[in-house]
Amino acid sequence: MGLLLQMEDLHVGFGETKAVRGVSFSLDEGEVLGLVGESGSGKSATALAILGLLGPAASVAGSILWRGAGSEGQAPKQIDLLRQSPEAMRRRRGREIAMIFQEPMTALNPVMSIGRQVAEAAEAHAPSWTGREAKRKAIAALESVAIPDAATRYGDYPHQFSGGQRQRILIAMALINRPRLLIADEPTTALDVTVQAQVLELLKDLQQQHGLAMLFISHDLAVVGQVAGRVAVMRNGEIVETGPTRLLLTHPNHPYTRALLAAVPTLRTDRTQPLAVV
Repeated sequence: MGLLLQMEDLHVGFGETKAVRGVSFSLDEGEVLGLVGESGSGKSATALAILGLLGPAASVAGSILWRGAGSEGQAPKQIDLLRQSPEAMRRRRGREIAMIFQEPMTALNPVMSIGRQVAEAAEAHAPSWTGREAKRKAIAALESVAIPDAATRYGDYPHQFSGGQRQRILIAMALINRPRLLIADEPTTALDVTVQAQVLELLKDLQQQHGLAMLFISHDLAVVGQVAGRVAVMRNGEIVETGPTRLLLTHPNHPYTRALLAAVPTLRTDRTQPLAVV
């Protein structure tokens, strides 16, 4: 175990708009960090900066230090992801760092079978594999996320699956190459509460099983509290508070964190009064 990722003074801008302003945090191997904030707070821009997916319209400054795996007999080397070539980042995405996007119906290709999409994610980093090898690995990945009759349903299309199953397929695609870091961007937002709980439990099990580090992004502190050991709270492109999950949820220091917690309805919420406004 050790430091895996160190973000230092990250700034992301789109023209005159500053989406991320001086964000710094670290992530250890095997750790789950929750990144919480309302829509527009800069959470997704921060995640996309790690993956090098912001596009040419974005201006990016700062550093994102990544601890490489290291070659045989050599110590791991730290590299700055913001200064890697596009080709180097393409090789790293999916193999070392993977992402689950928040809307499974738009993230999946509607005219390609789900099996081929999962197999394609594996083939991208193992071009020497035969189609049979990729299919076998894809079926195993689908089985690992509890897709029933995975071998039979390999040729089915996204519209033939429920929302929860489509999210599980995206998780299979993200984990098929056994990345070291999984970025989960609002992975349960489009799901009902029951399915949401199942997907969260699956993510926890897979994270522990494979020893993954995970950056879990959400606007919901209650959801993050179920999976993350540490939480960073973002507002207007800045991190305003960070700390161990239990301590932050029970004794928040920043007024914005307290407002986020007050805006979450509970069984004790007075339904005659409006919820707190963040």
